[in-house]
This record gives sequence, structure tokens and C-alpha cells, in this order.
Amino acid sequence: MEEIATVEIILSVSVSMEDDMCGVRLSLPVAEVYKSVPVIIDFTDNAKIAIKDAIDGDDSQVLIVKAERGGCSGYLYDMQIDKNPNDLEFQTIEVEGIKVLVHNRDSELLTGITIDYKNTLMGGGFQISNPNANKSCGCGQSFS
Repeated sequence: MEEIATVEIILSVSVSMEDDMCGVRLSLPVAEVYKSVPVIIDFTDNAKIAIKDAIDGDDSQVLIVKAERGGCSGYLYDMQIDKNPNDLEFQTIEVEGIKVLVHNRDSELLTGITIDYKNTLMGGGFQISNPNANKSCGCGQSFS
């Protein structure tokens, strides 16, 4: 049974509200609400090989896949190999011995993607195919 959770994160944002008497600046909390869904990501054989080569057998390293605000279309894909943050806000997927983490806030944007690795004359790189994207940029790194 799929479990869907809605999570609310309180962020502190400085809002310019000055008291005429004292010049006091208030900081108001802002809530970021997102839906968390179980993440499913497919990796091509070439992508698995490239990730395993980059991790180089270090079990403390994980692949973190993110969707960050920015780019031409609204979001940018980001992938990085880093130490496991051991944060409960991340979902962990095991892919042939590779630990892949996706933050719950990115889960709805990234579930269903396929990650591939292409090696070309101009160099290699990861390519992400996202069937849920409404549009994507010509560079292939930006989507909405």
C-alpha cells in the first residue's frame, strides 16, 4: 500500500515590518507544504556503471538526486555523491548496491524518472528523462 504524507516545514524569513517607534524588524515563519510520494527511479546500465565508478566502493558515499528551483523551466536536476546525511527527510532506494537518496520534498517531481549516462566525443554526462515534466529546456537539465 502506497503511503502519501504531507509535510510542513517552518522557515524563518525576514519581512520588513518596522515599528514607527523603535524600528523593530520582525521575522515571520513561512510554511513550505509539499506532498511526499514513494520514489521510483530507473537507471540504465551505463548510469549504474558511471555511478559505481564515481563512488569507487566507498560505502559511506551515496548518490543524492534533487530538483532545485531555477533554470529556464522552473526546476533544475542536481545529482551529487556525498556522505550519507542519515536524515529521515530522505527516501533511500537501493540500486545494485548503490544507495540513492531523494528528499521527500522532491519526491513528487522525481518519481518515475530515468537516469542515463551518455559518453560522447564532447565528453560524458548524465541525462534525465522525466515523463512527469510538462516542459523541459533544450539543455535537458531544466524542467517544470
